[in-house]
Amino acid sequence: MIVLWRVSNRCNLACPFCAYDKRLGLPREEADPVRVARFIDLLGAWREATGQPVLLSWLGGEPLLWAPRAELDTRAAEQGVDLSLTTNGTRLGAPQVRAELVRGYREVTISIDGMSDFHDAMRSWRGAFAKLAQTVPALVGERDAAGAALKVRVNIVLMRDNVAGFGQLCRILAGWGVDEISFNQLGGRDRPEFFPGHRLHPDDVARLAGEVPRLRSELRQMGTTLVGSAAYLERFADSVAGRPLPIIDCRVAETFLFIDEAGRVAPCSFAPEHFGVSVDDLQSPADLGALPQRLRSYQRANAHRDCADCPSTQQFAKFEPLATRVL
Repeated sequence: MIVLWRVSNRCNLACPFCAYDKRLGLPREEADPVRVARFIDLLGAWREATGQPVLLSWLGGEPLLWAPRAELDTRAAEQGVDLSLTTNGTRLGAPQVRAELVRGYREVTISIDGMSDFHDAMRSWRGAFAKLAQTVPALVGERDAAGAALKVRVNIVLMRDNVAGFGQLCRILAGWGVDEISFNQLGGRDRPEFFPGHRLHPDDVARLAGEVPRLRSELRQMGTTLVGSAAYLERFADSVAGRPLPIIDCRVAETFLFIDEAGRVAPCSFAPEHFGVSVDDLQSPADLGALPQRLRSYQRANAHRDCADCPSTQQFAKFEPLATRVL
């Protein structure tokens, strides 16, 4: 089971495509650490009862700014729950943070969207790419020195502005020693004012689809895996062409759950308010085991508006060709 928990919508960067841009005047919220601790214990009990592994992944905002994280990381380790997080990389310059990741985490995903000029401007972080060119290899080196199991992944948001440089960026990241590279297409829900001028076009997606298989083979020789299945790229093509893909019977929750800052549970990050399920409703491993069917039944009877054109990357095999690894 993979549990992705958005524990905070606070961020220290100003990205024009992101809903959590620090310049936005939205209410800033964080998950209740008491509630999170109780759910970690439940995940541990479910793992013990089923023999199935659990990966708990912190998302933000910027989760490395979330104060309760270190204490809750310890609790997860005590329960045998593996840890992951997605970060903008601003805290990787701190040796203590890198040591915590090497010591306690199974995966870390770093968001990097392009070469220095583009990435620095898009993140409103001066010198960002140059800093990451130091801190990401440092993290990889410290992982290797410790013999730790940490996977270092980079995720790239692709848009009209950076898609032509995708291959070059991937080669540089492979040179930094990252284990895996994943990618999303720019979406329009978070910042609709930014989307029209920067969205991918059909020719961008066609070029990407032709490039990815060759690039994947090249990167494999460098020790880096480029994920993103043919079905995932087909979904890009459908999206840019305006072809909706409805999902009648969502089975994502059989392997994946999303939880937001308020503790609301859903099969994806687009509908946490829709299903009426909170982590507080889940009191036993049996409750957790019954949850996928509960969410599927509700979705079939009361589909969320986004189910008419599903935007969830989990639905479309973003992480293939490693699908056999899914917990």
